[in-house]
Amino acid sequence: MKVMIAGGSGLIGSALTHSLLEDGHEVWLLSRNPKKVRVPQGAHALEWDGRTVYHHWLGIFSQMDAIVNLAGSTIGQWPWSDVRKKAIVQSRVDAGRVLSQAFEKASPRPPVLLQASGVGYYGPRGDETIHEEMPAGDDFLSTVAINWESSTKIVDTMGVRRVILRTGLVLARDGGVLPLMALPVRLFAGGPIGSGKQGISWIHIRDQVRAIRFLMENNKARGVFNVCAPNPTSNANFMRALARALHRPYWFPAPGFAMSLLLGEMSDLLLTGQFVIPQRLVNLGFAFDFESAYDAFQDLY
Repeated sequence: MKVMIAGGSGLIGSALTHSLLEDGHEVWLLSRNPKKVRVPQGAHALEWDGRTVYHHWLGIFSQMDAIVNLAGSTIGQWPWSDVRKKAIVQSRVDAGRVLSQAFEKASPRPPVLLQASGVGYYGPRGDETIHEEMPAGDDFLSTVAINWESSTKIVDTMGVRRVILRTGLVLARDGGVLPLMALPVRLFAGGPIGSGKQGISWIHIRDQVRAIRFLMENNKARGVFNVCAPNPTSNANFMRALARALHRPYWFPAPGFAMSLLLGEMSDLLLTGQFVIPQRLVNLGFAFDFESAYDAFQDLY
């Protein structure tokens, strides 16, 4: 199989690339700085600017069996200024628009596009259980997800099988937000954040990669899939499980008002959440290796 990944140098893209290469597949990475990005041995890097279709990669694009769009500026960089928020949305829209144009121009067309998104699509929902048919929220993270998904919607009219990956919090030892969440726990100051009641929909990085490949290779997979473990949990229980796995006490809460003062609107990442279930993924027959947060933490630590 030949796979092209936009945004392949990030946490998910890197793990996916290594997994595909280990199984003998060919991987091309679209990168803004191919000379600076650490490209895994066996992968190929192609330069793009995330805004323009270049002929030097369009020819290769048409030879692909699958395209994976993970491109987008990180939401984890503080602060969320107006300029930063615009960049977060625009980088996703631009990348999706360019890939859509590539699908229009390509002959033949790759048969499948896997389009990244996030469970933030649903907005804060309290303790409500959320499945794929639920409507979008109306906060900033919802706006990001809505625009990200819409950026490649046009390929649905081209006979391309488009899969939308609404991903939860990806747990990895050396990347993403987990190392930051684990830091106060390691320093014996771990505890709930804010009320601790907000939902955390999470997934182990290994299951994240396995789910992407499962949906990539399953011709029945089309449309929206929640890509998160089947057992979302509250922030309090999540942090308690993390403290247990790290053999640290669980007792020191981080007040919500302090997080709001420190991070501003960005505190929504920590103080709000959702209890999202991967209903369509499970119905399609995907089996998770890690169904509890504690088991995931034990494996990672």
